[in-house]
Formats: sequence, C-alpha cells, structure tokens
Amino acid sequence: MTSFDTLGLSKHTLPTLEANNFTVATPIQAQAIPHLLLGRDLVGLAQTGTGKTLAFGLPIIEMLLKEGLRAEPKSARALILAPTRELVNQICDSLNMFTRKTPLKITSVVGGQSISKQMQIVGRGVDILVATPGRLLDLCDRRALTLTATRVLVLDEADQMLDLGFIHDLKKIVKMVPKRRQTMLFSATMPAAIADIAENYMESPVEVSVTPPGKAADKVEQQVHFVLGRDHKAQLLKELLRANPDSLSLVFAKTKHGAEKLMTHLAHSGFKASSIHGNKSQGQRDRALKGFRDGEVRVLVATDVAARGIDVPGVSHVFNFDLPTVAESYVHRIGRTARAGREGIAIAFCGPEDVKMLYDIEKLLGTAIPVAGGERPEYQGKKKAGGGESHRGRRPTGHEQPRAPRENREPRGERPARSDRSPRPQSAFSEVEELNGGEFRPVRENSGEHRGNRGGEGRRDGNRDGRYPGDTRNERGERPARTEQRPVREGNGEGRGPRPAQAPKPAQNRHSPARHAGFADDRNISANGGERAPAAAPENRNHAKPASGKKRFHGGGGNRNNNGGGQGGERRAQSGGNRRG
Repeated sequence: MTSFDTLGLSKHTLPTLEANNFTVATPIQAQAIPHLLLGRDLVGLAQTGTGKTLAFGLPIIEMLLKEGLRAEPKSARALILAPTRELVNQICDSLNMFTRKTPLKITSVVGGQSISKQMQIVGRGVDILVATPGRLLDLCDRRALTLTATRVLVLDEADQMLDLGFIHDLKKIVKMVPKRRQTMLFSATMPAAIADIAENYMESPVEVSVTPPGKAADKVEQQVHFVLGRDHKAQLLKELLRANPDSLSLVFAKTKHGAEKLMTHLAHSGFKASSIHGNKSQGQRDRALKGFRDGEVRVLVATDVAARGIDVPGVSHVFNFDLPTVAESYVHRIGRTARAGREGIAIAFCGPEDVKMLYDIEKLLGTAIPVAGGERPEYQGKKKAGGGESHRGRRPTGHEQPRAPRENREPRGERPARSDRSPRPQSAFSEVEELNGGEFRPVRENSGEHRGNRGGEGRRDGNRDGRYPGDTRNERGERPARTEQRPVREGNGEGRGPRPAQAPKPAQNRHSPARHAGFADDRNISANGGERAPAAAPENRNHAKPASGKKRFHGGGGNRNNNGGGQGGERRAQSGGNRRG
C-alpha cells in the first residue's frame, strides 16, 4: 500500500487529501502520479472505479499552481475530454474539492445547457476546462474558445468516446492543441483506434496497466439468471428488488424507450424509480442523479450512455436487464458498484436471444459467470446458411436416418474403369456440346455450320443451300430489285394519291360535357329541325398573349398608356385612366 506522502505531492495538496479521507493511493494513482509530475505522456489502463480522476487531476493542479500564470481570455490552460455529461460533472466535482482555496478556475461545458452562458464564462479565461467533444467544437467554431494556449490534454474513458462515435472529433481536437503539450490517455480497454491515437499523437508515452484490459473489479460478485423472455425478466427483477429494499440498485437497459418503459412499470409496481437516458434534458438527468445519491430514489434505470458517469458510492446492486451488444460495456456497467474498495453484486438476465452476447462477455472476462437461476443453454455457435444439416441446404423432415461418424463408415469400393461402365444416357437436347480444340462448338448430325456460312452440306430441314422457304436472295445474299408498282389511288395518277378530304369536325367547347359524355353540343344543333349548324370559328387557344401582343390586366384594361376593353378599362377611362409618366 502506497501513501500519498511518497508520491511527490506538495504540502498544499496533502492536507486536502487527509481532510477528504484519502490516505492510501490506489494502484493506478501510485504508478501514474510520479510520471505525470515529471511532464511525461502517459497511457493508463485500469477498470472503472479505481481512482483514475485523481490520478490525472492531482498532477494537473500541481503543475498549474507551480507555474503561477493566469489564463488568457478565450483560452484554457488544461483540457479534459470525457464522453458523457455525467462524467464531466463528476470530474468537476472531484477537482473542485482540491481547488477551493486556490486561484485556479475550473469550468465544465456540455451539451443541453445554454451555450451563450458558456461563451461568457470561457471568454474570461479558464485554467482547467472539462468538456464533451461536441460542445467543445461548437465553442471553437463560434470563435469563443481557442486551444493555442493549452499545455495539458487529457482523454478520459477514451474507449467509450470511440464507441459513441467521437473518434473523428478527437482527432480534430488533438490537431488544434499545440504539439508542445503533455498528453494523458486513460481507458479501461485498448481498442485499435485508441492505440492508433496513442501512437500518432503522443510522444514516447509511458504505459501503466493496473489490470488486464477487460477485467472486472475484484470485489464484484457476478451472477447470471437464465430466463424465458422479457416478461420473465421483469418479474424476476421485482422479486430481487423486494428482497433488498434498502439497497441502491442500478438497472441497465439497451434502449432509451425500453429504459423509460421499464421505469414506468417499476413505479406503478410501488418502487421509487427514476430513469436517465439520452432523451432526458440535462436538468432532468441532474435531478434524477441527485435523488439517487440522496436516497430518495432507490432504483435508477439507465442506458449505456450514463454507464461511465454515475459515481454513487452506495450502489450495492447492478442489474443488467438487457445484456450489452458490446462485451466491453459489461465491464463498465458492473464497475458502477464496488467502488473505492467497497463490495457489490452484479446480476445479469440472459434470455434465449442473449446467449451469444453472454458467451462473448465470458470470453472477454476469461471465466464463466456463475449461474444463480435457470439452466444454461448449450451455445451452438454461428449457424451455417441453408437451414439444414446437409451442405445443400435441404430442410430436415424428421425422418432422416442418423449417419455414422466418418471414421466409422465403411470404406468406399474402387470405381470401375470407364470402359466397364454403362454408357451415358443420350442427351434430350438435339444440340450437344463437345470439346473441340479448346472451344465448345454446337454439333448437329449431318449438318454444316451456322446459317451465315453457305458452305455447309445441308441442314436438318433438308434445305441444302441453307435458305428458308420464301427467301429470294441469290447466292451472294442480294435481293432482286422490286419491279411491281404499288396500287395507284384515285387522284393525280402517280404513286399514292392524296388523302381524301375529311369532313371538318364540329367545334366543341373543351369544357362541355358533350365532349366527354358523347352527347351533341348545343351549338351543333340548329333551332329549326335539328339540322347541323354551321361550324363555329376555332377558338383562340393562346391564353398567354392576346392578339395585341401584350398582356391584359384588370379586365383587359391594356397597359398604362392604353385604355383597353372590359369593365375595368371602362372605369379607368371614366376616372382619368392609370398613372402616366
């Protein structure tokens, strides 16, 4: 066990640690603080709940107090990036504990809050800025903050930022910070993308690994219950919560809608429950966490977004109502209990659809989770496509005879020679392909080449020259000139005559029902005797421009200098016309 007195901290920090009951350093703190006080880059690998916040927070405070400088306007001397709002607030609360009697200013900027107020605070200059990547880029885009004066950069829970899609934002932010800086990266796991950031953007980093990546906390008792479905999960969860009425329980769901629905069901069942997920506003999330810390809320239903930001020392039970799709998230979920040396219980519910995820989690942990209820099903692995046991994909009928193992089968006899076998059956097609000189060519019995070649000996239809009935082409394929003349119509006597004159169609209004219904138009029926009236003049279809070539306005009143027809034009003429000049 290592004491904080031996880590090289100043006399100002040690009394504050003793006042807050921090006497013995955790393994990650004991290994990281001496390297960080020397100004070296560091990569720290440790599971959640091991004190990583103080591991990088105390050296930053020591270095800033030693410099004795003041933050410039619209700048930050140290930048700490975290994936969630809850984790940002947790880091700020921990660091404010050690900067109360110092001139250092610590500010947090997260989404869901007024950006104008954040711009005013950041505009005065900040010593330590704790932010989420998205809101930090918003402030930089509005030119309310610059990172040219930043000398310390911390990436906390880097693997979670990778899972949330912040990898491109991280690379953009790292390029905005000067190259002469101290970079710290802390994570519970080390994916390839995070290792790439450490290799490209850090200078000879020191790697500190307390436990292997993906290993859960030692004092967490893990259990798994195999259930039949989601309804069985809810019933079992209520039974376990009633068995521990005085404990603080954290329940993890897969989706935001599922978390809210489960919280409502628990509240209707008589439990003091609340929820926290991405659809909640920042105020609602803060009130839910405050009620959970104060004990007013005994059950908190959350999603993976909040898994890294909930630091409540009194959490005794963590329920995985839905297993996570990423195995690494299971380690961070159960890390919400057994924090700061305490003990805790992590219970997982596994349905038929969650078996594969459970085996992935156990593969990451390197051990099987003890079964507390139900029967563990046998995992068959990834099924092959096709649906049947045979490689041809036939569906099983239930009447198949079991086949003996391959090593117990009788050896297959030798196949007879080709000459001793029965001949192959004749193909049902008239054209059979055979291999001839490396090419496949159609072979016809007593036939020549294809139609275009006139040198064949004959065809199947008996036409030796390859022509069809009615074909008048000669041997060279030319057709004879046409000698007959088309029948002459009555008219001018040459070729085709003119078309006979057609009677003019009766003029009809295109809006008239007679045009569409097949009835006679009123204009085509005379008043005396029902004979056809003379055809009406064709209507003017040019609606865009009248005969005068200019558009008419207000009843066809012409332009400004010309009083046109229509009632509108007559009224304007009587009243003196339009404006002139």
